[in-house]
Formats: sequence, structure tokens, C-alpha cells
Amino acid sequence: QVQLLESGGGVVQAGGSLRLSCSVSGRTADMYYMYWYRQAPGKGREYVGEIRRSDGHIDYANSVKGRFTITEDNAKNTVFLQMNNPELDDTAVYYCNAEGVGKDYWGPGTQVTVSS
Repeated sequence: QVQLLESGGGVVQAGGSLRLSCSVSGRTADMYYMYWYRQAPGKGREYVGEIRRSDGHIDYANSVKGRFTITEDNAKNTVFLQMNNPELDDTAVYYCNAEGVGKDYWGPGTQVTVSS
């Protein structure tokens, strides 16, 4: 079993910065990928980015590439999403997701609101 808990959400001005954290506990060794997703009001869940734990390979959705950065602190079992220069369309609930073989875990999400 794996537990995920996001934190760091809040209200941020457009053009500012915010860092989200995803604390991971449990059988983390079985998790091969960590993802960030988001869901804006009235929309479906959207992929934001991922980190492959075996080699640290990172990828991003085009909508956030160049503005958001994913990092991982293995010692603290925490994955971060650094949001720089957020835009109004980045307003959403942000979720982290851990994926292993036949296993998929989600956190409860953290709200990010970008104000003008």
C-alpha cells in the first residue's frame, strides 16, 4: 500500500511562483513512476508531468513545459512541482499519482488558484 499527500496549494498571482509537494509513504519501492495531474472546474483530469524513478527521466505536458519543474527528494520520499510564471488557466486541483506494476495510487489533491 502507498499513501500520497499533496500540499503547498493556495492562491498565487499570475507570473508568481508556487511549489507543490507530494509526500509518499508505504511501499514506495514498488512505484516506478510519479505523475502530476490537475483538474480544472468543469474539465477532465489533465496530465501535467512525470518522473521515472529508476533514472530520473522527466517529461511534461506542452501546456506547462518551460514553466513547471518536477523534482524528487528520495531521502524524504517527496516529489515536488515547482510552478513558475503560472497563468490563469493553471487554476485547478493538483493531484500526484504513483504507478507500479498493476498498482495505481492517488492523493486527495491540493487546490491551486491563480489570480490576475
